[in-house]
Amino acid sequence: MAAFAVRTRRSRSVPVREGWGGLRMPVRTLKRLERTRHRRGAAVVAAAIAAVVVPAVPPAQASGVPYPDAEWSEAWISSPSSAGEATLHADVLRPKGYEATDKTPVILSIGPYFNHSGQVGPAGAVEGTSYDPIGPNDGPSERFQDFVEGSGLLEKGYTFVMVDLRGFGGSTGCLDWSGPGEKADVVNAVRWAASQPWSTGRVGMYGKSYDGLTGLIGVNERPPGLAAVVSQEPVYDDYRYLYGDGMRRLNSVATPALYDGIAATPGPITDAPQYNLQSLNDPVCLAQNFAQQAGDDRHDSAFWQERNLIPGAVGSNVPLFLTQGLTENNTVADGMQEYLDNHPGYERSWLGPWDHVRGNDVDETGRLKMGRQGWFDEVMRFYDRFLKDQAPTVADPPHAVQTNDGVWRSEAQWPAADMSEFRTPLNSGTYVDHAQSVSTAANSSSGQPSDPAVTSGVWTVSNPLPHDVHLSGSPAASVDVTTSMPNANLVVDVYDLGPDGTGPLITRQGHLVREPGETTVPLRLWSADWKLPAGHRIGVRVTDNNQDWWPMAAPSGQTVTVRGGSVDLPFLQHRRTMTVEGAPGVQLAGYLEQQRATAPADAVGGAVDFTLPGPLADPPPDSVFTGGYVEPVGGN
Repeated sequence: MAAFAVRTRRSRSVPVREGWGGLRMPVRTLKRLERTRHRRGAAVVAAAIAAVVVPAVPPAQASGVPYPDAEWSEAWISSPSSAGEATLHADVLRPKGYEATDKTPVILSIGPYFNHSGQVGPAGAVEGTSYDPIGPNDGPSERFQDFVEGSGLLEKGYTFVMVDLRGFGGSTGCLDWSGPGEKADVVNAVRWAASQPWSTGRVGMYGKSYDGLTGLIGVNERPPGLAAVVSQEPVYDDYRYLYGDGMRRLNSVATPALYDGIAATPGPITDAPQYNLQSLNDPVCLAQNFAQQAGDDRHDSAFWQERNLIPGAVGSNVPLFLTQGLTENNTVADGMQEYLDNHPGYERSWLGPWDHVRGNDVDETGRLKMGRQGWFDEVMRFYDRFLKDQAPTVADPPHAVQTNDGVWRSEAQWPAADMSEFRTPLNSGTYVDHAQSVSTAANSSSGQPSDPAVTSGVWTVSNPLPHDVHLSGSPAASVDVTTSMPNANLVVDVYDLGPDGTGPLITRQGHLVREPGETTVPLRLWSADWKLPAGHRIGVRVTDNNQDWWPMAAPSGQTVTVRGGSVDLPFLQHRRTMTVEGAPGVQLAGYLEQQRATAPADAVGGAVDFTLPGPLADPPPDSVFTGGYVEPVGGN
């Protein structure tokens, strides 16, 4: 292990906003990309990507940050795999004043974002970090400086380790986007951290977005020593981040191109020779990465099945603390319930209506973006429990869930044990596959809820609900269709419609009907947790696209006949009468106001009775269904 002195120059950032792949890019760069969402053709998209991966901002004064409570050193980790050998670079933050023989638990984050240049590509800063291709850098990556310093983990006797996945930062090898190489990297990094002489042998993982996904890889792979994982806003199935079962998101070309740019970014010129030598990337790796992801739209291919993390959760008892925005604009809750259903180990979560944010993120006024206080404290209690065997002294909710009314409650598990699915038949009808429809007025050219692009498709609308219902879980749909040509686009949207027939989108899913003829299309929609009051209606729409989400879907131009089908909606049986701490997320009000559609008058006029549960029952006293359940303290 080679040790380097911590440098003293300060870093600065450029204005950034959330983009694709968990990235925060300069606002002007992101806006340029966003303008391509409503254009057609891969050539336009490719040109936009090319504009991203060339230098677009002047270099910041310095990258990295000094951690005043840490002794910083660097290490190199051997990572053999079926995808080839790699040598991984690691930045190690040990508590200041500790000797090499002083053992601590380790919290490890592994991903593509820890380059000593301070960011992930010459397009600009990511997650508020700076970009400096020259150096010298102040210290290691500041990606999780907020967590390291905000949690006080070093003072509490933990070591924090940041590892570059193969092909990124100071690591050798070919990037393969959570394929066999990166899975091996996670296993080998955890093994290494658990085996160091200064380690107690217990390792936790921490991350958000991509390095939240590597946390789920850790849960699945269960390397020796891994004792707890915190995964914020991850992806559960890599394919679904790029495609809607065949329907292309812009991500299908933008994401592999952006990560190629990340991997191609060298370290600072003034960095250690070994670091800079290992930061050089093989162009063949970059071309292969792009071709495999952008060129393979088959969910059932071997490439994508290997990158579906949902089956791998079966049998894993690694404790997991998850956050998931249920109105996400990036890594959506597509597959979340399936992953949690498969994972038998201990689980915690924060779930609710927010974008791609961290538990501690605040807006410009200081309001917490998720709305709930105490993220770092709760995370450290989780780590203390599983990495230090410290019995909890604070009664935390196992699953803290915020609904569309901005109210937080607790659940002992999610989905809750009193959730049941109720099946309703879908109407028949036809739609034309222009691939131009949008989900809500906020995404339409006119901005009007009654825009034909919003109201197109085959609707099934409920009569006014006779009582309150609480939808909680991942709806499913089965749609019987007849097509005359290959590759028809099909999307199912579910809405909460007010008495006027207008209301916000709850959830959705898309599918490419590849073969002509009669087909039954199964869809598992994104996870949701949504209260619908008496008098509202449920709207289910079968249409050709949601242009805001699958902008690269190619129109077939054919008329698609919907012969019928069904939708299974998950409802709770008990009314949650208690709450836990938390305010509405900052995105909620804007989402409810903007993401709205109006059902066509004929669909409302032809409303049907949906299959619903009975009126919500009051929960038994002291049961887990009150909404106020917390874990007992004083025991593990």
